[in-house]
Parts: sequence; structure tokens; C-alpha cells
Amino acid sequence: MTIVTSFTGLCLLLLIGKALRLLIRPLQKLYLPSAVIGGLIGLAIVQISGRSFPAAWTAGWTELPGFLINIVFSALFLGVAIPSMSEIWKKAGPQLAYGQIVAWGQWVIGLGLVLAFLGRIYHLPDLFGAVLPIGFEGGHGTAGGLRDTFTQLGWAEGGDFGLASATAGIISAIIAGIVLINWAAKKRYITTFKPIGEMTEEELSGLYPLDKRPSAGSQTVSADSVDSLALHLAIIGLAVLIGFGIKQGLAWLEEILFHPKGLRLFAGFPLFPLCMIGGLLVQLGITRFFRTSPIDHTLMQRLAGTALDFLVVAAIATIRLEVIAEGIVPLAVIVLGGIVWNIFCVVFLARRMLPAFWFERAIAEMGKSMGVTATGLLLLRIVDPGQKTDASEAFGYKQLLHEPVMGGGIWTSTAVLLVAQRGGLPVLLIAVAAIAAWLLIWKFFLNK
Repeated sequence: MTIVTSFTGLCLLLLIGKALRLLIRPLQKLYLPSAVIGGLIGLAIVQISGRSFPAAWTAGWTELPGFLINIVFSALFLGVAIPSMSEIWKKAGPQLAYGQIVAWGQWVIGLGLVLAFLGRIYHLPDLFGAVLPIGFEGGHGTAGGLRDTFTQLGWAEGGDFGLASATAGIISAIIAGIVLINWAAKKRYITTFKPIGEMTEEELSGLYPLDKRPSAGSQTVSADSVDSLALHLAIIGLAVLIGFGIKQGLAWLEEILFHPKGLRLFAGFPLFPLCMIGGLLVQLGITRFFRTSPIDHTLMQRLAGTALDFLVVAAIATIRLEVIAEGIVPLAVIVLGGIVWNIFCVVFLARRMLPAFWFERAIAEMGKSMGVTATGLLLLRIVDPGQKTDASEAFGYKQLLHEPVMGGGIWTSTAVLLVAQRGGLPVLLIAVAAIAAWLLIWKFFLNK
């Protein structure tokens, strides 16, 4: 019964979130995802009911994000026709440089504020500075996936602060994004902006009418052999297995080579970035040995999207508000710092670094770096509803090189472990050096 109530509890919250999105106009205008709304409702119910809330309804919710994030990252490259590096660089070089600077800047802001004064005033560990990039650039998936890592590092509160940061990030991304879009329209930086008042009911509610419903994917195999969704899920499982094997191998090598020196990097390394590598290896293998690919990327995205929605509901609903309350002031400070940094990048850096249609490119990047990729694409759709610019293409190509490193990628997970073991200053210096390096790359190789 525990499994039944736990699963149905999450489903009910997701349905409630969608129902509220359909019925309440302010939620539509904020473009809040149903999973975020449902998660906040679940958080309110759990907090109000307190200890009287039946534990069976939330059984396993805290462990679920750490598992589901593996599915999300495994599916990232599955079914994608991976272009050559030269093609990616040609079409998305400036976008990549700009996105990297935005992402590295969040590490500078978060760690800088903690090392400068927040850590001393509020007696916070240096890891608190990582909460900003984990929540903003990483999002709920990364924050939820790193919960176990924070616990292993002796600061279990980090998972709660990361999720709170992600929630603040996605809400502020939409609010700040709409404000910036209106500012850009008045400045005539964009000409295709569609005001909220002119949007259709389905655009606001997120419910497609019967005659406009897009395809959710294509079946790639005959159902009498295996169901297409089952096959795609099995392929994701293979990618997870490869990622798990990579992690076990790295931990074994570390034990042999570096344990006497006191270096313990891969023992606490999360699984999900390695699952992304596993998915890439599976895709490369299928491209090499299959004449007709059995993978449909749209179906993969639907499976990843399903996992992410349930992940977000479970992660937000299980935030420990008593932990957040104790650190609400420093959390508000670094969140505000992150918002200011992202706005500065759009208003000041973007027009200097990005080529034609710089605002469309920048607003997509802001949505991604403060929420999730879907938030970035949503803001881009507002300023470029007919995809008349090349912003969508540049953003998509840039993600292929950006995601494996930042936003929950290899660097995000490595940086958390480095901060825990070596302190925040070395990671802060690395972030500053990375920003300088990308500025030089842009100046000498991409500034045309």
C-alpha cells in the first residue's frame, strides 16, 4: 500500500498543479509549470499538517529525485544527430561563449558573497556559495540529484537550499524575463514580441485544442515485437548502466591510485553526469552500427520530461522549510545577486557579445540559466513566436557543448566536491579564470 499511496500522491499533486494552471489566470501569466505548482501545493500540505501527515503518502519522495535525474540526463543525446564540432562552433560559438560566462559568473557571485561576508556573519560553509549555480544554472533536477552528495559531504541542508534556490530561480526568470522583454520592445530591440494580452487561451493555459495537438513522437518498432516506449525506456536503462559502470571504474581507480594521498573525488561523485556520457556512447554506437536508428528523439524527450515533472513535484514537496528559515537571509542575498548578474548579462554583455538578434539569444539564455531549458525556450517563443531568427538554432547547438559541462554537467558535480575538500577560494579563482578565458576566446576568435 505504501508504494500505491506514494505514487498516487505524486500524481494527484501533478494533476492539481495542472488544474490550478488552467483555472487561475495569474499562474498562466507567470507561465509557472504545473510540476512547480503541484510541488508547492504538496509542500504546503506537508508543512501545515506537520507530523499528522501520513508518512505512507510521501514514502520515497526524498530519494526519487536522485534516481529520476539519471533518466533525464541519459536521454539528453539519445536520438540526436550529433553534428561535427566545426558545425557547432560555426553556428553557436558566440552563444556558447556567452552562455559559459553567464554560468561561470554564478559561481563567482555565489562563492564571492559567501567568502566575502555571508560565511563569516552567518557561520556558513563554503558550500553555501554553490547553492546559487546549482539552483539557477542546474535547476531542480540538479539540486535534487545532488541531495545525496550533500549528505555524504556532511551538509545535508545543501539539498534543501539548492531546491529553494531553483524554485526562486525559475519564478524570477519568468518575472524578470517578461519585464526585460517589455523593455526591449520599447527600445525596439525586438519587433515580433507578442504581448500576453494577445496570446490565445491555449498559449496561456498550456492545453492544446484537438485540431492543434502536436505529435508526441513516432513508433520506431512494431508493437508485436516490443512497445516503442518500453524499448526507449530500456535504452535509457542501458545508458544508466554504462554511467554506473563508469562511476564504479573511476572509484576503483581512485582507490588504487589516489587513496594514499587523501584524494577522494569520485567516491562522492553523483551518477547523473556519467549517465549523460552513457547516453552519448549509446547514441554513437547506434549511429555506427545501425542503418536505421531504433530511437526517436521526441519519444526520448517525452520520457525525460515525464521523469523531470515527477522529480520536480517530489523535490519541492519535500523541502525542509525549517532549514530554509534558518538561512533565509543569506539565501535571499545570493539569489538576489544571481538575479542581478543575469539581468546585467542581458542588458550589458549580450548586445556586445552576441551577433544579430542578440536579445532573442540572450533572453533564451537567461531563462535557461535561471530555470530550465524549457523556461529559456518559453521566453524565446514570446519574442520570436514564428522562429524568424536564428536564435533557436544557435541556442540548441550551444546546448550540445554547454550541458555536458555546466548546468548539472561534469563541472557542477566536480566543483561541489572541490569546494567541500579544498574550500571555496580555489573554485572561485577557477571560475574567474574561466570567465577571462571565454572573454579572450570571444575577442580573438568569435568577434566578427
